[in-house]
Amino acid sequence: MAIIHRVTLKPTKLELLAGWLPAQPWYAGTGDAAALTKAGGFRLDDPEGAVGIEFMVVTDRSGDEPVSYQVPLSYRGAPLDGAEHALVGTTEHEVLGRRWVYDGTHDPVLVAQLLALVGGEAQAQAQSVNETPDPTVTAFFAGSGGLGAIRSTSATDGTYGTRLLVRTDGDGPDTTLTVRLHRVLRPGEGDAAARAAHALGYVSAPWLLPDGTTARDLFAVVESGA
Repeated sequence: MAIIHRVTLKPTKLELLAGWLPAQPWYAGTGDAAALTKAGGFRLDDPEGAVGIEFMVVTDRSGDEPVSYQVPLSYRGAPLDGAEHALVGTTEHEVLGRRWVYDGTHDPVLVAQLLALVGGEAQAQAQSVNETPDPTVTAFFAGSGGLGAIRSTSATDGTYGTRLLVRTDGDGPDTTLTVRLHRVLRPGEGDAAARAAHALGYVSAPWLLPDGTTARDLFAVVESGA
């Protein structure tokens, strides 16, 4: 179980994201740190206890209207080999020291735990409270026996999200899954359920809108094949 330390990060997560977001093809704001606010999310535990995993929602007010983005992040105590292109930045943690913060779609530990969540083998945890499951995060899996161990992953960013191709050993050596992460979140639980009607699995979660009301959308959809 990950331990959440209530400390100050320098720079903060939002400050790191202000510098990283403008380079992403699905981001439509200006990257103004003052326009970014944390709007929700959840955590997953790394079974080995080495990697922090957070699915953060940030709302950006720098454009004509607020837009909420999903940003999966992984936190490591040392650089992840071969992932220089996915580095969001480094920050100093008062307890843990220097932390390397990555776009989690390129971190195999985060991807593995996301699939474990979809397959019912992991449980979403509250974003800011230790040892507290988050029942507002729901996962669905149409199959049985889990999604298998990951052999390899690759991520491609598009206008509205990130497409992950994941090879697993779930049903044999050549099983391929497509995981679509919705980066630009849109309110509408009914629409989200309809979009996932033919999926192998999905994760749905809420976040807060600027007016204080709660919205829900699909965070990730898992499909069979490439």
